[in-house]
Amino acid sequence: MKNRSFLSVIALLFIGAVFGAVLVSNFGLVKPAYAERQIGGDKPVVSPGSMDLMSFNKAFVEVAEQVTPSIVQIRVVSTVKTKAEDPFRFFFRFRDDAPHNQQSGGSGVIISKDGYILTNNHVVENANSVEVTLFDKRAFEAQVIGTDPLTDLAVIKIDAEDLPAAYLGESDKLKVGEWVMAIGNPLSLSSTVTAGIISAKGRSLEIIEDRAGVENFLQTDAAINPGNSGGALVNLEGAVIGINTAIATNGMSSSYIGYGFAIPIDLAKSVAEDLIANGKVSRGYIGVSITEVNAATAKAIGLDKPTGVMVQDVLPDGAAAKADIQPGDVILKIDGKVVNMPNELQSAVARKRAGNKVNLEVFRDGDKLDKVVELKAPDKEDEEPATVVKRDKKKSKDEIAVKQFSDIGFTLREMTDNDYKTYEVETGILIKSVENYSKAYNQRLIAGLVITEVKNDNNKINVNSIEEFEKIVEDSKGSAILLKVKDIQGNTRFVGLEIPD
Repeated sequence: MKNRSFLSVIALLFIGAVFGAVLVSNFGLVKPAYAERQIGGDKPVVSPGSMDLMSFNKAFVEVAEQVTPSIVQIRVVSTVKTKAEDPFRFFFRFRDDAPHNQQSGGSGVIISKDGYILTNNHVVENANSVEVTLFDKRAFEAQVIGTDPLTDLAVIKIDAEDLPAAYLGESDKLKVGEWVMAIGNPLSLSSTVTAGIISAKGRSLEIIEDRAGVENFLQTDAAINPGNSGGALVNLEGAVIGINTAIATNGMSSSYIGYGFAIPIDLAKSVAEDLIANGKVSRGYIGVSITEVNAATAKAIGLDKPTGVMVQDVLPDGAAAKADIQPGDVILKIDGKVVNMPNELQSAVARKRAGNKVNLEVFRDGDKLDKVVELKAPDKEDEEPATVVKRDKKKSKDEIAVKQFSDIGFTLREMTDNDYKTYEVETGILIKSVENYSKAYNQRLIAGLVITEVKNDNNKINVNSIEEFEKIVEDSKGSAILLKVKDIQGNTRFVGLEIPD
């Protein structure tokens, strides 16, 4: 009996040892592989697939030791430009030195052994002088090679050799939840390292004022503060996967309150290569205005689920127009990659140059079409001439109908002859008012928009009366319709609207 108990104990210990070994062997953490680039260092700090749970802490130490020398401190004297407070702030720490000048500080990433440094445009914008201090405390005057305000990136150069260039990774392969480290010079404290994870991808913050600005930020909870701007966001292989750019604030201070944002390195590399080669970015454009596709819009146009981005407007004689891209089309993919947000398409195009071709998968009237678009450089004058509208039919005040659609949440009225001239349309009905928190309100419909067209079951109908619109709504109960609306400035967009039973 004792022998049997002893053998049972031995057997249990053996099974436990085997089970433990299996568990330990499956704790590999970060295993992406990165290819060499024309700019950047030769190899990552930590070999892919070399980490297990026991060496996790060591990875942070190795990355900090190896990457920190590639991060520089930047001091700039520039022309003062006072701006209003914004809850998403670029990183600036400055003191006023003169009535029209300010001294500011930021960070930069060495991307070549001969002195090219990648940073943010807002760090060196309007710079009168730029000074770079290396990790070994050597200081150099720097030359601004080129800037790109639309991505908030810039390249500067110092006269030095054999510098420790950072290894540039591939941000497209990042997953939410991956560990990252932020390295920079926050609050004038040089060579600071913090850690966190990738909290989200594809963030658009609307902090770049130009409407053509490209915002596709990585979000991280690694602590970053003023002065980190232009510094590196790196993964646990020591590969730079982002350039730190902005922080979320409570509006009362410009310090870290939980989240920071970085420009993906895939976009930054493309911009840096152009700036080094040409001093500017030769960016190509599709020539469309786009918006996200939500559930109501997807239902209205017959998509199985909300996906892609909807083309709201097409620039005349632009690249998209020449490829027969039309307003109301939904772009599902670019070069085989699914796009679900406008900034995802913008970011993909921003890596291309004028003359490059992109392959688009487009959804139109229930069909999927393949379109090849050759990107164009932006035209200096790309405004569409005003349309001259001639109408024979006039309505008296007694004929101007008004009707409330309570289930949808707006009130419509028919157009006057003056309305047609003002909005430069030949057909349409005017949104007179919108109820708060209604279906119309939630789709960002507002008073003063003109509904020029309604799409129902892939049939496009130009509406010119309340009676016509009412019939469409009656025929569409339980489904959705797609409205084409126009504002008084001449901007048009498509809006999906669910119609209750």
